[in-house]
Formats: sequence, structure tokens, C-alpha cells
Amino acid sequence: MSDTLSEILKKVRKIELITRGIVKAAVGGEYHSVFKGQGIDFDDFREYAPGDEVRAIDWNVTARMGMPFIKKFVEERELTVFLAVDVSASKNFGGHDQSKRELVAEIAALFAFSASQNQDKVGLLLFSDQPELYLAPRKGSMHCLRIAREILYCQPKGRGTDISMALDKLTGLLPRRSLVIVISDFIAPDFSRAIGVASVRHDVVAVQISDPAEDELPDVGWIRLMDPETGEMLDVNTGSARVREQYQYRRSQWQAKLLQTFKSASVDKIDIRTGMNYQGALHAFFKRRSARA
Repeated sequence: MSDTLSEILKKVRKIELITRGIVKAAVGGEYHSVFKGQGIDFDDFREYAPGDEVRAIDWNVTARMGMPFIKKFVEERELTVFLAVDVSASKNFGGHDQSKRELVAEIAALFAFSASQNQDKVGLLLFSDQPELYLAPRKGSMHCLRIAREILYCQPKGRGTDISMALDKLTGLLPRRSLVIVISDFIAPDFSRAIGVASVRHDVVAVQISDPAEDELPDVGWIRLMDPETGEMLDVNTGSARVREQYQYRRSQWQAKLLQTFKSASVDKIDIRTGMNYQGALHAFFKRRSARA
């Protein structure tokens, strides 16, 4: 990244203002209603009352007290949220005022602040074709701001994208069921096996970040394109209708395969694009989850 630290901090401050407002207005409440902790925790004992479940009676306490007592439980609300964020070279692309990397940081911050408001811990794994940074799950708004800063400031050693590696690493690191949010453009080698394994152990949500300029080639004649992750250069005649149609066909085929990968693994997907309001996509996602619950 070419930005100075002061420029990064300005962007983090802007992200904080935007995401805190969205969380407070709507998304935070939707997050709270959809994502809950796993299981229940023991709270206390109380005397048995008519209508209580007989199977809830604790016979040891009942024997000591000479009257029936039952165990009280409370829902365990705390959830561990882990953000797996792709910081490979393709995230620096952006056809609008906002790069995919900046949008990734904003979405990550939004989920982090939603979790923080819900008293959930949030962790972070930045990855390219190798692990770039790991932050253990913690609570608090300062930790959320650090997450945004690290995404923007990260200068990855790798240029490619290995989602399988990232998912395998998290599956090995997280000892209990967690909410794993993978934020990427998913331009990567096949990761169907890894996401299938991860979705069995965790609640996995895929957030696909894309830019409208990636959907089709402009009709501007010969141009030189560079793959940001490999550095490979390619001269393309965008003036050819056949070339443009072939590009669109291949991209649509790739997108269809990606959707099938998520569907097969029972993973929810959120589509978010640069230069567009993403609140509608988030509301639709929470609505789907709430309906299923």
C-alpha cells in the first residue's frame, strides 16, 4: 500500500464513523437476533415448582435439602467471531473511488462493531497465499479499530490467494464452534474441500467483494492487462465483440461454479460491490438467516 500511516488513520476514522452509524441504526440489532452463542450455561438451583420439567430435578441437591430442586440454565450468548480477510494483490483493484481493499476493511469493521455491541469476541486472520497476520479474539471497540487498520496497512508478503490454507488454519486453531466470516473476491484455486470441512465445524459466511469493472471488458481496442497476483501481462483486443463475449461467458461460468461450491457446503453468501450501497445486501442476508431460524 502506498498510503502513509496518517492517511491510513484518516481512512480508519472514516470507516469507524460510517460503520458505527450503520450498526447503531440497524445492522447491530439484526446481528443480535440472528447470531447467538452455542448451548446454555448453568446458572443456579431453585426449588421445584408445579409445571417444571421433572428431568430438570437435581437429585443430589434434592437429597441433601430434603425437597426437590432443579437446575437453572441461561442461554450462553457469547460467540467467537473470526474474520478471515483476503489481502492478496487483487484487492487493490477498484474502478471507483474505493478499492476492494478499502471496502473489505469497511465490511470487516462493520461485522466487528456488530459483534462488539453484542459482547462477542472478534479475531482476525489476514491471508494471501500464506498467513499474513493473526489476531486472537478479543472484545472492545479499540480492537475493532485495530482490525480495520491492519487490513488497510497490511503489506502482504504473498501476492496470490489460498483460501483452502486459510480455512484449514482456522479449523485447526478454533477449538469450539465459531462464526467464521470469509471476506474475499474468491479468485483462487478450488477450495471446495476446505470450505466443506470448515462449515461442518463452524458457521461459515462468505462475503464476496467485487467491482463492476470486472464484469465485462470495455470496448476500447487493444489494451495491456496485468494479473496483479502473478504479474503476468496480456495484450487483449477489447474491440473484438467475440473477445468481450468470451470474457463474459468465462466469468459467468466461474461465478456459477463458485455459487455451487457455497451451496454444496451450505455456506451463506453475501454479494457486495464497490461503489454501491451494501446495506440492502446485508439486510437481505439477515432476513434469510432469520427466516431459517
